Amino acid sequence: MENKLIINILELIGGLVVLIGGGELLVKGATNMALRLKIPAIIVGLTIVAFGTSAPELFISLQSALDGNADLAIGNVVGSNICNLGMVLGITAIIYPIKVSDTTLKFDWPVAMGASVILYLITFDSVISFDEGLVLFLLLITYLLILFKRTKSDIKLQATAEEEFQLDEDDKGDSTVLVWSKDLAYIITGIIALKFGAEWFIDGAKSICLVQLELDERIVGILVLAIGTSLPELVTSAVAAFKKETDLALGNLMGSNIFNILSILGITSMVTPINISDMIHNYDMIWMLGITFLTIPLMFLGKDLNRWEGALLLSIYCYYIYSIF
Repeated sequence: MENKLIINILELIGGLVVLIGGGELLVKGATNMALRLKIPAIIVGLTIVAFGTSAPELFISLQSALDGNADLAIGNVVGSNICNLGMVLGITAIIYPIKVSDTTLKFDWPVAMGASVILYLITFDSVISFDEGLVLFLLLITYLLILFKRTKSDIKLQATAEEEFQLDEDDKGDSTVLVWSKDLAYIITGIIALKFGAEWFIDGAKSICLVQLELDERIVGILVLAIGTSLPELVTSAVAAFKKETDLALGNLMGSNIFNILSILGITSMVTPINISDMIHNYDMIWMLGITFLTIPLMFLGKDLNRWEGALLLSIYCYYIYSIF
């Protein structure tokens, strides 16, 4: 029994590491290809990188839905959104106060709140169908077009993007065929890693939580899968906070929540319909709506999220986790 538990824990951790690594490789290869095709860095950041960082959640939700574990699929997204604004944002603000930009107040937050409300409304019939998934995906395309239009004239953002997304120095002197082959290899390896990482992570979580601990499938999705896939955002935000560079933290987390709903649930439900349990719709989604709404008065108070407000968000998240048990 103990040996099996150790194997399951290693499978869970190994799957998560492979998932994160696969996402990194996918982003690396796709970003290099886009830059070689002279696609502006700002577009690369808004599309390829945004999609790549959401790839672990996408593969987990897709794999769960295809396996018939709907609560894992939807719980992963809803739980991740709650975790982003409760745990990740709370811890980041406790480390160092987060500045709130006008863009976050006037654009990121309304879109994140709107996406959450839309998700809640379309799941009253307890399913996200192909048509509803298509609507979510089209809303994602619209969001990206508006986002690009808003940012392409921002010289500062463009300069930041150019600095962040640059071609590998190691490629200099390599032949064109070799360079493109390396980028293609990154992409293929990343996709394979995401596929197997998702399987291992889900199998490990199911074996430990569903079989050995006899937890509800919904709790596994909301807690284990959601926190696991939110760890990269937590690490990135915490590092930025320690460096006192929290200007983009809030906008990035709002953007992650928007992508989770419109991209992950949109794509997954176009592949296979996602059934929604009453508990997730009537309880967990209400919490997601509530914690998203709560951030707006906190942001307006002093135009920043200070340590006390971060502690409040983290406390609310801890109470939510306590309540689902």
